[in-house]
Amino acid sequence: MKIKLPEPFTFEEGERAVLLLHGFTGHSADVRMLGRFLQKHGYTSHAPIYRGHGQPPEELTKAGPEQWWEDVQHALNHLRELGYTKIAVAGLSLGGVLGLKLAYNEPVKGIIPMCTPMFFDNEQELSQGYRFKAKEFKQLEGKDKETIDQEIETLLDQSKDMFHQLGGLINEVHDHVDHIYAPAFVVQAEQDEMINKESAQYIYDHIESDTKDIKWYKQSGHVITLDQEREQLHEDILAFLESLDWS
Repeated sequence: MKIKLPEPFTFEEGERAVLLLHGFTGHSADVRMLGRFLQKHGYTSHAPIYRGHGQPPEELTKAGPEQWWEDVQHALNHLRELGYTKIAVAGLSLGGVLGLKLAYNEPVKGIIPMCTPMFFDNEQELSQGYRFKAKEFKQLEGKDKETIDQEIETLLDQSKDMFHQLGGLINEVHDHVDHIYAPAFVVQAEQDEMINKESAQYIYDHIESDTKDIKWYKQSGHVITLDQEREQLHEDILAFLESLDWS
């Protein structure tokens, strides 16, 4: 069976732009509905897909946080090359980690970390998430259960270094959050079972911006952009973006 792989997107609308960053093992579909919503309200958005993501699960082990950081920098430059100079960043999970790193390395109008880990204490959950995504993809390929189980065990063995590097990235950003002065809207799902939810308060407490807010969503899980409170999330993100100084 031929599987249609996801692609990055750019939805051009107004002169204000938002860089949308997906989560670990995810891809641009994580933030596509948010991108369309922002487009309807006059915002341009661009969502890259990091190397190894949105492809067969074997590809993920061939890349790591260093490459994903480069991909985010290239995505920011893509918007700049299109002529956009006023750019905010919204990131889900790993995308939030990379977005925060961007916010203390580049001038951005605002930063929206969503369900973003600040403590690398969830390697087991990440491994389970990777296992689930890999199994799902291999089932679509039409492979039998025995083959799938064997291939996933090999993948998990090959991914140990990648997870080690991911922990290094999270710890690095954890130690630099207090270098961020851009306005921030911190988003956290109360039903999040993937990360340590104390991360949200840590980000809120340590960002040095005079303009910052935090909101908890009672009925949502980790991938909050696709969960049942997504429409409220869209409205809250729009309100935050509208409050920024875009001059």
